[in-house]
Amino acid sequence: MQILIVLTLMFFTGTVRADELTRYPLPNNSTFPIAQAVEIPAGTTLVYHSGATPRPANPDAERYSVEFWGDTETQTTSVFDRMEASLKNLGLGFGDVVKMTVFLVGTPEQDGRMDFQGFMNAYTRHFGTEAQPNLPARSAVQVAGLAAPGMLVEIEVVLARPN
Repeated sequence: MQILIVLTLMFFTGTVRADELTRYPLPNNSTFPIAQAVEIPAGTTLVYHSGATPRPANPDAERYSVEFWGDTETQTTSVFDRMEASLKNLGLGFGDVVKMTVFLVGTPEQDGRMDFQGFMNAYTRHFGTEAQPNLPARSAVQVAGLAAPGMLVEIEVVLARPN
């Protein structure tokens, strides 16, 4: 039901230190917490992490309901918690993320549009903070649906493994 299988793909055998990556900020002194681009030197080990989805916020609630899954912010928090544990098992962390793709489903509360602010509320607790300032290049798209009814968030990442 939930995808949390890690697919690791190696390009060459070398590794890269986090300070060897070049993270380009958005233009015009934008403070929006993503990188315009991330440059990765040759010989870097890249890790492609499969999409992660949330755990039920309330497993005792009616299956697939809003109470079962939670809203976009709750689901995003769950995804990041699951991903953080998975990355830790791989010897990686959010600071190693160089590219993120976010899939969001529209909600009735947003007139069928994705709750981007709900997503950002959870995202900014993990990226662009004093403790973890490394920003990934990122895309966020609205999709018609995900693996299970009521799921609103799926996130996949590409990471650069440091020395």
